[in-house]
Amino acid sequence: MRVLILAPYPHGEGPSQRFRYEQYLSYLEQNGVRCDEQSFWSMDAWRVLYKPGHTLDKLTGFASGWLRRFAVLFSLNRYDVVFIQREAAPVGPPVVEWLIAKVWRKKIIYDFDDAIWLPNASGVNKFAARLKWHGKVGTICKLSWKVSCGNDFLAAYARRFNTNVTVIPTTVDTQYHLQMESVGTFDKPVIGWTGSASTNQYLQMLDDVLFELRKRCDFEFLVISNQPPDMKFPHRFVKWSREREIEDLSEMSIGVMPLPDNEWSKGKCGFKLIQYLSIGIPAVASPVGVNNEIVINGETGLIAATKEEWVAALEQLVTDGSLRKRLCDNGRNHVERNYSVNSQKKRYLDLFA
Repeated sequence: MRVLILAPYPHGEGPSQRFRYEQYLSYLEQNGVRCDEQSFWSMDAWRVLYKPGHTLDKLTGFASGWLRRFAVLFSLNRYDVVFIQREAAPVGPPVVEWLIAKVWRKKIIYDFDDAIWLPNASGVNKFAARLKWHGKVGTICKLSWKVSCGNDFLAAYARRFNTNVTVIPTTVDTQYHLQMESVGTFDKPVIGWTGSASTNQYLQMLDDVLFELRKRCDFEFLVISNQPPDMKFPHRFVKWSREREIEDLSEMSIGVMPLPDNEWSKGKCGFKLIQYLSIGIPAVASPVGVNNEIVINGETGLIAATKEEWVAALEQLVTDGSLRKRLCDNGRNHVERNYSVNSQKKRYLDLFA
């Protein structure tokens, strides 16, 4: 089988792509599924996309992305299936998807891992959000042969338009995300968070928690992101690096994932929790959506809803090394069984059958 993959970003550059399909490519190839990729954004455009200015470069990248999308239609006779990650183009109606399904009559496998049918304008993407065509998610589901979603909340939406929906959680390769002996082996406990500019805003939920916790125990707060967060609590910022991501994560003694309880958050796939647990970092998380499945309270991590619960959970982990060890061992086993490439690869291959 030959498959064309239409993705937003260049190979290896988008977290959603890396952990939704890229890490399965070699396994697919070994099983007779040959994949070719085309990104909407070129590498040059991607490098400036979230930087201030560079308007001409961004417009040029946007125009060339559309041209590549339309040009690739004329090579569809070489492919059996078209795999679309999130959307064929970042703005506008699903023109490319409609042409693939209705004019070229090709089977589409559609994959998404956020509630992208909902407007969600953060400080870094408000302009783009005005141009997005959020209602197209349902239309693409209708046009598709199969739909793959990252959790049950997303799947429930997709099933309103398509009965052939599979839940495949976002996964890590546990041969790469290894349980690190060095996790948290520093003079003082390190509470940490990793994410991107679009989710930095959630750290503000922890400002009061961390100030209160500082009155009770000593710790450092570490943020790993592509941009510094706007939070009041003193923190150490480390710019995210793909080459150093495991090494930087392993500086944490405890990982956190605060989320507001809303529809957008219910569509989240809990990836940072999966990362924490995979390398042996015990985690505290808000009881929202799939967080409740990844963090089994008291077994693979701790759940905290209120300020008081967050302070109590973090204090418990900061001061109790044996609890941290038990949770990190349980968490690693939980990831290997349910959120690893190895645990999901057969289900992934079945998408193409």
